[in-house]
Amino acid sequence: MPTQSSNTDHEMRASLPRSVGRLFNNLLERFSNPRQDARNRRVLLLLTAFVLTLLILPRQEFLSVRYKAGDIATTDIRATQDYLLEDRLLTEKKRNEAEAAVPYVYAFSLDGAGELVGRVDQALALLQQAATAEPSQGVGLDESLRGLFGFSLSPAEKALLMRLGADAGLMDHVRALAERLYANKIVVDKRSFAGDTAHGIVLVDARTGESLGKMEYTVSPIEPAEVQEIVKGMKIGTPGLSPREIETLKGFVGKGVRPNLTFSRDLTEQAQERARYSVRPVLLQVKQGEMIVRVGERVTAEQVQKLEMISSAGGDINKLFTGIGLFGLVLVILYFPYRFARKNIRKFSPVTKDLLLISLVTAGMFFLLKIALTISAALGTPFPSIDARDYFYLFPFAVGPMLIRIILNSEVAMVYTAITAPLLGIMFNNSLFVVVYGLLGGIVGAHGVRHCKDRSRIYTAGIKVSVVNFAMALAFQTMSDSFLSLQTIWCALFALAGGLLCSAIVTGTIPLIETVFHYVTDIKLLELSNLNSPILRELMVRAPGTYHHSVLVGNLVEAAAETINANPLLARVAAYYHDIGKISKPQYFIENTGGGDNRHDKLAPSMSALILISHVKEGVELAREHRVGRPIVDIIRQSHGTALMSFFYQKAKTQAGDGQAVHERDFRYPGPKPQSREAGVVMLADCVEAASRTLVNPTPDRIQGLVQKIINNIFIDGQLDECELTLKNLHEIAKSFNRILAGIYHHRIDYPEPAYKEKEKPTGGKKPSEGSDSEPAKAAPDRDATPQKSGGEDIKRLGISR
Repeated sequence: MPTQSSNTDHEMRASLPRSVGRLFNNLLERFSNPRQDARNRRVLLLLTAFVLTLLILPRQEFLSVRYKAGDIATTDIRATQDYLLEDRLLTEKKRNEAEAAVPYVYAFSLDGAGELVGRVDQALALLQQAATAEPSQGVGLDESLRGLFGFSLSPAEKALLMRLGADAGLMDHVRALAERLYANKIVVDKRSFAGDTAHGIVLVDARTGESLGKMEYTVSPIEPAEVQEIVKGMKIGTPGLSPREIETLKGFVGKGVRPNLTFSRDLTEQAQERARYSVRPVLLQVKQGEMIVRVGERVTAEQVQKLEMISSAGGDINKLFTGIGLFGLVLVILYFPYRFARKNIRKFSPVTKDLLLISLVTAGMFFLLKIALTISAALGTPFPSIDARDYFYLFPFAVGPMLIRIILNSEVAMVYTAITAPLLGIMFNNSLFVVVYGLLGGIVGAHGVRHCKDRSRIYTAGIKVSVVNFAMALAFQTMSDSFLSLQTIWCALFALAGGLLCSAIVTGTIPLIETVFHYVTDIKLLELSNLNSPILRELMVRAPGTYHHSVLVGNLVEAAAETINANPLLARVAAYYHDIGKISKPQYFIENTGGGDNRHDKLAPSMSALILISHVKEGVELAREHRVGRPIVDIIRQSHGTALMSFFYQKAKTQAGDGQAVHERDFRYPGPKPQSREAGVVMLADCVEAASRTLVNPTPDRIQGLVQKIINNIFIDGQLDECELTLKNLHEIAKSFNRILAGIYHHRIDYPEPAYKEKEKPTGGKKPSEGSDSEPAKAAPDRDATPQKSGGEDIKRLGISR
């Protein structure tokens, strides 16, 4: 049971990657549909710009940093732009000071005596009305009188009022008495008034509200209680009134006097409000790059205020516009360099799959940097001695360019580095330092992994990146006047470690990209060049002649590719696999017959042509099944181009009767023609190697003539029209082929007594075109005759008798 369970788990684990790979391949094929290629590229551009905007946007100004006074800062916070902020605390302080400096407003009644006489007249009217009314309304009279004077009138005071109403002269005495009393400043409370006087008092007319100016400090006001004492001490002569009535009159007038100098709360608050808002806001200027809070510091109230001001200054609307502007900027940075490179750089021609890979690599790199940025900000608390900016030297900025250079080419990697460098600067708060650091590190990293044929070269490139990073770190520290400090040591260490970190990430990512996207890197080519691979071992067993032919072609194309600065590794591996389709029917190809019967003798020429053509299609299917990569699959398809199988074509024309048409297109390979220099070299080497086997006496001159003839025939047939091989390249390729073939077919010194010699064969070679998928040049049978020796004589020479 455990064994069965473990086997099941293993099968499930093995099937899961295959399922995921199939799903991704289906998606990739749909995305790479040529009919919708332009639309897919536009959608990919917009999606990439949107994702990068989301990754770049949560910068410092978008993060709500909430600190309280006394908290420990976990990261450095700098102003990302120039701010002109209102200092609310200072503004509030100045407004409070202005409000406190406003004098109190007191309302002064200029006609207090007239106001008192008016109340007396109203009281007389009420008494006269009550005298003529019914007695039940007396209760209402008392309430009305209390409302006029603020106290209840006694019967004697009511009688006095009736007496005053009957004698107009008595009213003049009341007015005179009131005017004498209101000549003083009467206030409610002398103590509070004294305090207000020290602060400052402004008088206004109680009736009109006009300002009467400031009150002098020398004024001594009196209270209502003092008024009654003053009234009692007055001597007034009022004819017709008894002394008792005079005392009643004094007491009534004294109690009826009201303060003529009262505090106006409403006018005071209005004056304070005007003074408060007359103070302009106090503005605080914060320059871009100014340090607000340093990591490890105890946050002060002033710093908390600055952070809150900066946070409130960037409202939601501003953030929305910032996001839209950033999206447009990212879109422009991505599109226009791409268009320039597409129009002006010859080798910059990424297909849709390449663009998808570039987009994923870019998004992944920025996501990785965002995580690193967040972690470095959090490290401020446990490591306060390390500046948060020092961790930037450790970030793997060169990962993207190194990956693109290994998988694609130098031109794409250079354009990619030029595009991502400014985006990195924007992400790191518009830092020019990050732009320069990312640009140079990416260029050095991409240059270091060129023609990467083993994993160690990646680490060598990482060391080069570390050296350049180290030099830039020292330069930046010197420019910032902090060269001789502890931060310089940290920056140097992080810069050296950054390049190695890039190498580690690239080494772990390359196999994943090769598997998912089916790219063939030089490292993958080295793995495929192993002659013990399953498909090549099967070719060696089932079609040994084809296997030997492929190995020789591989030697030819590798040397030729080096002379024309093509990819020799790709050319050699493609040569190994270009004829793997012959595995299914090996005996129908002359190199695998071993001198036996030629099966094509029994077939019609058209059927023989179909069998030869089918090995290309079957080779493509086998290559895809074993996932050897798209470049090799393309070379397998293009290695024969649209060449004509002339032997079977001529044979069909010979066998055709009168009136029977033989179409040349039926005897041509389906193509396409070679599209790259490597594919063209494989086609030339394939034909040259096959034709070289027909030479009876392969001297250097004959080899040279054969090679030149084969290359000329292929060139005249137009098979090289769609690849980038020039006439100069063809000349270099011919020289390379001559050198390699001369080494293969070199002469040896004749031994005086050979142990064994073959019986002389009839002069003339086999028909090379029968059963061969190449069209070699015809060579004259000029092999030297050899004296025939019997086998017995050979044995006797060795001292062995039958």
